[in-house]
Amino acid sequence: MHPLITPEALADALSARSATVVLDVRWRLGGPPGRQDYEVSHVPGAVYVDLDTELSAPPGAGGRHPLPDPERLQAVLRAAGVREGGRVVAYDAGDGSVAARVWWLLRWAGFDEVAVLDGGFAAWEAAGLPVTADVPAAPADDAAGESVGNVVVRPGRMPVLDADEAAALAREGVLLDARAAPRYRGETEPVDPKAGHIPGALNAPSTGHVGADGRWLPAEELAARFAGLGVSGEVAVGAYCGSGVTASSVVLALEVAGITSAEKPAALYAGSWSNWCALDREVATGG
Repeated sequence: MHPLITPEALADALSARSATVVLDVRWRLGGPPGRQDYEVSHVPGAVYVDLDTELSAPPGAGGRHPLPDPERLQAVLRAAGVREGGRVVAYDAGDGSVAARVWWLLRWAGFDEVAVLDGGFAAWEAAGLPVTADVPAAPADDAAGESVGNVVVRPGRMPVLDADEAAALAREGVLLDARAAPRYRGETEPVDPKAGHIPGALNAPSTGHVGADGRWLPAEELAARFAGLGVSGEVAVGAYCGSGVTASSVVLALEVAGITSAEKPAALYAGSWSNWCALDREVATGG
């Protein structure tokens, strides 16, 4: 399954009653909660899943959005109706970064049939497709008494870096920092206790993956952007951000660009800058 899906293609899949689960993962750094937006309007049949409480472990030394416990993630996905052999499409309200975290998580969990809605909820509305405030009922058990959601989480299918491995990749390969340039340079830091970046990392803000219309750039434009940073299929590449969320969109963009693949994806420093700061590691500033 291609990692991006257009609003029109998703609408066709839903009208055909295919086994597609749609996850609404709208979220804002600092709030208010995305669930409020969901309750006002969402894609018909979409299930809201919370990044902070359902798609991440509690914050701590591992960072602000550590990877969730596999059993907890499995319970969340089953409650949303995700089935083995089905498909999942995630959308957010912004540049696709939060939805990319869901894409990455499901791929990490061993579920391959997952995509991000290109352009998010805004693109769905702009296409004139239907929206609703109705919250779907929780998936019921089937006639045999088995849960409709039966996905099995098998973690470890996507490469994950710890702090030492991220530092080594910044020296020996390419480590991309998905945060905005002022945060990368250390001019400002609104969330974490230290400002700056991992020494040797290069800045590739996640907002650069999309155009003015909020849709993802074509593969050739993404490839050219990464080539300008020295990224090619011959060099090991990984990504990080503030807490491992927006960096997931770098992993996705590299795959869309054809630089990496589903078989050989880019690595993610899941703890990211929040974990780096908690470990009191060396910090670089400037650009």
